[in-house]
Amino acid sequence: MPSVVGVVDCPRYEESLVRAGLDRLLQSLGGWDQYVRPGQTVLLKPNMIGPRTPDKAATTHPVLLKVIAAKLEELGCTVWIGDSAGGAIGGVAPTAQALKVCGYVDAARASGAEIKNFDASGVVKVESKLLDFVGSYYLAAPPFKADVVINLPKLKTHSAAVYTGALKNLFGLVPGLAKAEFHRQAPTNEEFAKVIVDINLNTPVALTVMDAVVGMEGAGPTAGDPREVGLLLASSDRVALDAVAARLIGLDPSSIPIIATAHQAGLGEISSAAINVVGDYTGQPRIEGYKLPPGKKHNPKVARFFLNTVVKAFKTRPQVNLGTCRHCNVCVDNCPVEAIDPKSKTIDYATCIECLCCHELCPHNSVELVRKNPLVNYLSGLVQRVHK
Repeated sequence: MPSVVGVVDCPRYEESLVRAGLDRLLQSLGGWDQYVRPGQTVLLKPNMIGPRTPDKAATTHPVLLKVIAAKLEELGCTVWIGDSAGGAIGGVAPTAQALKVCGYVDAARASGAEIKNFDASGVVKVESKLLDFVGSYYLAAPPFKADVVINLPKLKTHSAAVYTGALKNLFGLVPGLAKAEFHRQAPTNEEFAKVIVDINLNTPVALTVMDAVVGMEGAGPTAGDPREVGLLLASSDRVALDAVAARLIGLDPSSIPIIATAHQAGLGEISSAAINVVGDYTGQPRIEGYKLPPGKKHNPKVARFFLNTVVKAFKTRPQVNLGTCRHCNVCVDNCPVEAIDPKSKTIDYATCIECLCCHELCPHNSVELVRKNPLVNYLSGLVQRVHK
């Protein structure tokens, strides 16, 4: 059976237009009852790369989340909205801030959904299926505690991976600071594609709805330019959706390592002959003149050396400030791998998985993110003082 990808027009982020477009989109796929049932808990996983306002087109627009969450509430579902932002900024994990800046806290409040900070919600251990540098790793727990996961990527270009969409969006399931380690261990597009596909193989997703009302072109995923596209896409096949979205902006999906690797792993269809486009379109839609990232020659040896050097030098890790610690043991009780000593509050970094539960949940802000390299710490402090 061919995979089905729904594509409908949605010219602006007005709630009435998004609601109408979403209704047509789900009707084209057989209706909401194909994916959710009353009483289920549904997790909405947007693209929340960092604290970016919706007008920047770097993140899934909050109106789409608000409309979907409200619809699911009407259907009798409990709705969660959750993600993890990347890295650390100035010694602070940006996830909590990003959930506010991206508009997701307001969207949850307006629709009755509950926010899930993936850096503070616990983890589950999964076994690697494709990676040779790790036997197992940890992903955020909410997608595995929910009954249904709905993936909500943004249509964007990517300066390294060329395109980012449904498959790449699940990298947000890697909590806290562990994302940098995956980049270090898999610095080339082909190696990193295996990381993304392994996460997808380990994560059940019932439905993907792509925000392509306004996409990002050029030097994405954050430094590109907004581009009006006016579409919403959806499918239960993440690979097929990415293939349609890639062709939409003028790319051959078989040339994009993440999509090609996912197809080879049996995650979904990639050829046009194996995909039926439904909804407002009966064939592959296309946009003329979509700006792609600047072409760059990629040297795997240079990439590996650069990432190993930079990630190690600027690597941060949680550390309890004993001067402000009140020994409430919130960090100890919430560490999923029991890496924090209850008495001394020292952290066993051989056990720590850098999920940042301790940092996010400490009620006294006593768990700080410090750089392992003291020289980089000193230079960073000088820069911060100069710019104050």
